[in-house]
Amino acid sequence: MPLRAWQGDITTLDLDAIVNAANEHLLPGGGVCGAIHRAAGPELWEACRPLAPVRTGQAVITPGFRLKARHVIHAVGPVWHGGGAGEPGLLASCYRASLARLRAAGLRSIAFPAISTGIYGYPPDQAVRVAVRAVREDLAAQGEVDVTFACFDRTTYDLYRTELGETP
Repeated sequence: MPLRAWQGDITTLDLDAIVNAANEHLLPGGGVCGAIHRAAGPELWEACRPLAPVRTGQAVITPGFRLKARHVIHAVGPVWHGGGAGEPGLLASCYRASLARLRAAGLRSIAFPAISTGIYGYPPDQAVRVAVRAVREDLAAQGEVDVTFACFDRTTYDLYRTELGETP
């Protein structure tokens, strides 16, 4: 199955790439970004520095260093401003740009966190709909890869399972 929801710590996944919900300067932050930087080690920040800044909706790729995942794709999601500032399009762009980076590197498996739903304030239910739609459309147009939606908590996991047509 090319799309699935999984609950757990994204930094433990042994895939070609995991996605970091990054800020535009690719600085180690809190939440999933901080967890990925801590697990990957200081080499990740050194690899990120020359790639910054990254515009909202775009993505860049680095090695995974100490992670099981061989690469980290850093996607910059939008800050939620109520939905009228282009947030859905920018969020969808994060997923498409990440998949494009994955394919350009010749990779086949990826895990996404719930981009922008933490400190950036994107409502999780809306973010999940955008994410699943963007990934499905991309896979239909560009070809399938193995996609995992890595959910830190049960609530997010249930939202993804519902959106994917599974029974939570």
